Amino acid sequence: MPSKPDLAEIVATVGRDMQQHLGGGKVADYIPALARVDARRFGLAVITCDGEAHETGDAWMPFSIQSISKVFTLTLALERHGEDLWKRVGREPSGSRFNSIVQLEHERGVPRNPFINAGAIVVTDALLAGRPPAEGIAEIRDFMRMLSGVDTIDVDPEVAKSEAATGFRNYSLANFMRGFDNMTSVEETLQTYFQQCSLRITCRQLARAGLFLANGGTDPISGAYVTTPERARRIAAVMMTCGHYDASGEFAFHVGLPGKSGVGGGILAIVPGRAAIAVWSPGLDEAGTSYVGARALEQLVKLAGWSVF
Repeated sequence: MPSKPDLAEIVATVGRDMQQHLGGGKVADYIPALARVDARRFGLAVITCDGEAHETGDAWMPFSIQSISKVFTLTLALERHGEDLWKRVGREPSGSRFNSIVQLEHERGVPRNPFINAGAIVVTDALLAGRPPAEGIAEIRDFMRMLSGVDTIDVDPEVAKSEAATGFRNYSLANFMRGFDNMTSVEETLQTYFQQCSLRITCRQLARAGLFLANGGTDPISGAYVTTPERARRIAAVMMTCGHYDASGEFAFHVGLPGKSGVGGGILAIVPGRAAIAVWSPGLDEAGTSYVGARALEQLVKLAGWSVF
């Protein structure tokens, strides 16, 4: 039987080895509030299902969650709507940019998966269900607070304002889907969507929030039910195949874990049955995934032997 990996030493080693890569990639500059973040920041946190926790670098520094929020809104929407949600959004990799409109024309307004922008907007629309944005974002924020065990997670108003001011493509996607009757409320949904992407969270909080996915839908530390084992498995499956847009195959090849990236530089990765990992470094590669973060995960998985393959 293989020995249990020394996570403390592994995390420390990854932290040291990433120093040579800091500053790599390009900070997302199409959202002005994100363009000012220091590209040399790096944080990593690992929390296991039995409560072991280790971190290195800027693991306690808040960053913008961005598209990682889509994992949690998908969880909430599936709990509310069940299998009916999949009538409005697919589960296939897109092979296109995260904000592409091309496939929507051919597929009659049904987005390929819930992690591209069009799919995430539909999920938020389903979750909102006609309520005002204040109620929707409060539900998402409180869900994140419950999962992470902290009440400091909140919307960064500057980032939210910046998102709304530059979200022309998202407005186009939403209105296009409205034309196919796959959107209920464009303006209210987008205001909620911009705010959910503007939540501020740390690596430690994000790893803790995602831990239920590593434990079959139940929080292994508190024992709280979050979702069913089947839904947790399916969410992880979509993370594996679609969590990094048109670079999801590359991430699976190099890291081999279900993961979801965000243009704020964060990545949430799930080790089924074992742990959740969150990494943050703002510089992005060409696909919009953290340049240093992906390298850190690749090394950590190799040292710990944690790939699902």
